[in-house]
Amino acid sequence: MKLVTYTHQNATQLGIYQDGTIYNLNALNAGLPNNMREFLQGGEAFIASAKEIDAKLKADPSFAVGISEKEVSLEAPVPNPTSCRDGYAFRQHVAAARRNRKVPMIEEFDQYPIFYFTNHNAIQGPGEIRCMPDHFQKLDFELEAAIVVGKKGRNITAAQADEYIAGYMIMNDMSARTLQMEEMLLNLGPAKGKDFSTVIGPWFVTPDELEQYKIPAKPEHTGNNYNLNMKCWVNGVLVSEGNVGDMDWTFAEILERCAYGVDILPGDVIGSGTVGTGCFLELNGTGLLNDPTYKPQWLQDGDVVEMAITGLGNLSNTIKKEDTSFSILALKKTV
Repeated sequence: MKLVTYTHQNATQLGIYQDGTIYNLNALNAGLPNNMREFLQGGEAFIASAKEIDAKLKADPSFAVGISEKEVSLEAPVPNPTSCRDGYAFRQHVAAARRNRKVPMIEEFDQYPIFYFTNHNAIQGPGEIRCMPDHFQKLDFELEAAIVVGKKGRNITAAQADEYIAGYMIMNDMSARTLQMEEMLLNLGPAKGKDFSTVIGPWFVTPDELEQYKIPAKPEHTGNNYNLNMKCWVNGVLVSEGNVGDMDWTFAEILERCAYGVDILPGDVIGSGTVGTGCFLELNGTGLLNDPTYKPQWLQDGDVVEMAITGLGNLSNTIKKEDTSFSILALKKTV
């Protein structure tokens, strides 16, 4: 089942997506809410009811009247997450980024999964991403997958954690690298380098739809893993390609750490972290390491960023620069 949040005739609603058509969930079952947060809070009972409708639509599309996706505006599937965390699951990306900085691989990566909290109020879906002038100081994309938590849990183990995952999505963890690198010199962050936009979408896909792609987790790791190709294009040029199956830490293991001593809640969004080659920071570093004349690339005003993950759809965004001269970089004190 693919669930979407969409706006039609100035009303934002919850729907099932099938083959380019969207069916309003509440119209097909008045007992189901018309927004994603309340739907997820309803837990497994609401998801089961929605899956029944999805099955009927797949068996007979004439079962209900839908709307073409061309007639609506797709929003972030979970437009108001209860929280948003991002992991650090791909060893290839971490190792390459450290190699490019000429520092050894950090051994702690293989000991435990980590994550950081980002701004759950800056979640966006397909469409425009409006950025401030300082964001364009090395503006970057990050190609990731993400999960949506479907039920409350606390102190859950990795062996249990997949039961708490309601669905999977594409994530683009936008990054302003100059701001990020400056603040992290103080061993705190990332904050302003990350909190302006995290993009998810175009829908979230329930785990049963990914069964055909299931593969074993890496040796000595626990949890579901999937052979899902990941790609990113900028202005139509393929710049990144990887696979969800390359995650060293599974989402189940990341969830285990997230839920230690605290509640995870329906509507929490958790990203995988960047896939290998999945951002310009890594690509530029590798390019310069191999060729001192390499010309680094960063996102510019008007650029179109498109991401695709097998089974999870295509997520497209256009970068737009705000018409302002306001700069927090210019507010730095001199010493």
